[in-house]
Amino acid sequence: MSVQRTTSRRGFLQGVAAAGTAVSLSTSVNRAFGFQSPNERPVFATIGMRNQGWTITSKSFKFADFAALADVDSKVLGVNIEKTEKAQKKKPDGYKDYRSILDRKDIDAVMIATPDHWHTKIAVEAMYAGKDVYCEKPLTLTIAEGKLIEKVVKETGRVFQVGTMQRTECDQRFLQAVALVKSGRLGTIQKVTCGIDGMEASPVIPVSPVPEELDWDLWLGPAPKVDYRAIPEKLREGYGGGVPLFSNCHYSFRNWHEYSGGKLTDWGAHHVDIACWALGASDTGPSKVTPVEFKLPVEYKDGNPVVQDQYNAATKFRIKVDMPNNVEMIITSEGDNGILFEGTEGRFFVNRGKITGKPVEALKENPLPEGAIESIYGGKVSENHTANFIEAMKSRKQPISDVWSHNRMLEICHLSNIAMRLNRELKWDPVKREIIGDAQANSFLARENRKGFEVNM
Repeated sequence: MSVQRTTSRRGFLQGVAAAGTAVSLSTSVNRAFGFQSPNERPVFATIGMRNQGWTITSKSFKFADFAALADVDSKVLGVNIEKTEKAQKKKPDGYKDYRSILDRKDIDAVMIATPDHWHTKIAVEAMYAGKDVYCEKPLTLTIAEGKLIEKVVKETGRVFQVGTMQRTECDQRFLQAVALVKSGRLGTIQKVTCGIDGMEASPVIPVSPVPEELDWDLWLGPAPKVDYRAIPEKLREGYGGGVPLFSNCHYSFRNWHEYSGGKLTDWGAHHVDIACWALGASDTGPSKVTPVEFKLPVEYKDGNPVVQDQYNAATKFRIKVDMPNNVEMIITSEGDNGILFEGTEGRFFVNRGKITGKPVEALKENPLPEGAIESIYGGKVSENHTANFIEAMKSRKQPISDVWSHNRMLEICHLSNIAMRLNRELKWDPVKREIIGDAQANSFLARENRKGFEVNM
């Protein structure tokens, strides 16, 4: 990469930023397509390349050049370097340690697709290194991490997109759902149900030799130091395939509270987000979270699992959330995956494959007002979630999945997990963002990083 190209590209981005309000989101798709000149295309790097890391990288080739990739698994890194070179006709550099990417001045933005327990440390350090950030959902492992990210976004002025791509993609079904609710087609909203699936329990998972290609200590990073566990004889098939079906690593990290939050922060981060957006609750929170019924796969004491050799996130659950304006939110592992909105004048259901119900059928005779979806989105809907991120990089405005609205809805998911771990309802102060009258529960709002993996401020 020549100095001339870097200077031209950075000058372009800075020039657009200086224009300020002259750039409107209404021309979003065209602006994304505008990044076709070698002198204008931003330079990206992706940190964490398994599964979703490749997905968000491959969706971005149309708009950005990838100069570097990082992963603690050398096999995963090597495979994705080859795929990226084939796709963009230029080989990216590969690193085991993400800090080598942050040190580079030629990289404009990073995409983060590591396990959840790494998100905050990398994102904060990337922003302080002058990078814009696209981070996969769920953004954080704890509520305190969300507050820290908000602080750093505000302090650094970096653009930050969260990977809740239902806000942009999925044939705009979720945007249509939000528009239906906000336009009053259901009357007064009374109840919203988020079906987010359950998960299977695991057998006892024994300590196993660490795969030669994996740096296990670096994979753990901020999480507590524990043995690698896996049943290597039984492999996962389909999406996330080629790795042990049962382990405390790889695809299964979502099933452990040490690294993630189970289905509550996986699918919950998608559907609760859309529900809160539709309800107009993106800058506030619930008053109470009640675990109506649930099943934890292992025994808990004082909110912590007593064993380390089995999955510990909830397998089944029904959570009742008291939302503003007397709306009842139900988050459940039962039924169809998707969101059911119910109001005084009707109900409809939406997921990634369909949007159904009488209010939807009525659109044939009484369509939404012209520009209703664009009004919700803040302009013409982007081609994909990365395009919206790059448009925001140019305008220096926050994208459609901003950290503030994401953290507000993710607080519901985190609180649901805490409520199940402690087996009691939690009363929440959405202004102070703390649990009311429960010191033990409040202790779960933050988690200390392992020594040597503190966030570098």
